[in-house]
Amino acid sequence: MPVYFKDNPEWLKIAVDSMLAQTLPPEEIVIAVDGAVTSELENVIGNYETNSVLFSVYRFAENEGLGLLLRKAIPLCRNEYVARMDADDFSVPSRLEKQFDIIKKGANLVGSSVYEFIGETGNIISLRAMPEKHEHIIKFSKKRAPVAHPSALFRKQDVIDCGNYEDNYLVEDYDIFVKLLRHGVRAYNIQEPLVYMRINSDFYKRRGGIKFLKSLLAFNKKLYKNGWTGLNDYFMRSLFNIIVCLMPNFLRDFIYRKLLRKTYKKD
Repeated sequence: MPVYFKDNPEWLKIAVDSMLAQTLPPEEIVIAVDGAVTSELENVIGNYETNSVLFSVYRFAENEGLGLLLRKAIPLCRNEYVARMDADDFSVPSRLEKQFDIIKKGANLVGSSVYEFIGETGNIISLRAMPEKHEHIIKFSKKRAPVAHPSALFRKQDVIDCGNYEDNYLVEDYDIFVKLLRHGVRAYNIQEPLVYMRINSDFYKRRGGIKFLKSLLAFNKKLYKNGWTGLNDYFMRSLFNIIVCLMPNFLRDFIYRKLLRKTYKKD
């Protein structure tokens, strides 16, 4: 669980407590602190840190971003399997149990669909449905990230062997999943939403702008050069990225919410 100075202390506690409430309890919870954080965050982290058997807290001096933080933190995890979790999300109690049931059937990268919410978990905005079977995940990965990052459970050694995380601005998740698939890892996405992913008013705003566009175009080129995508996919992805990144925020919000997500309907 990465933590940095902008994280909300109350949300961090909700996230950690959701892992403590798992029906299959984690054997270790690793909190990786990306640079200096507020005293409020330190207080929350410190309270958990008193349980040194369960919690491992690693503090890194400089804020270097998610990719480089995970690159350092993943090898420090002491168990064979690592479940990703963000400091502002919520995992349902059966998440780990259901994911390890899939691990037992032969997959080594397991994600799930996720609910996106604002404020309280009951305020669900959309459902991010992910491709289920390995062959569908492979196909989906030619166009978009094939696993929801906060829902991912993977084998630590696979991540290290395929080259580990890299400093890829806002596409570090997409990058590691493609690397794992190229490495031969079998993947599966549970169709039930097992993670509630918190979004806010600027969530889709961050999916625009020149900095993100440059990162996307460089990543598209990487996928093409390593043979993961063909020329047609490369041009179509790049064209779509240019249009979406440079459009006004309200239009980008519409694209993500209405075209790239499913509207959640209560029963």
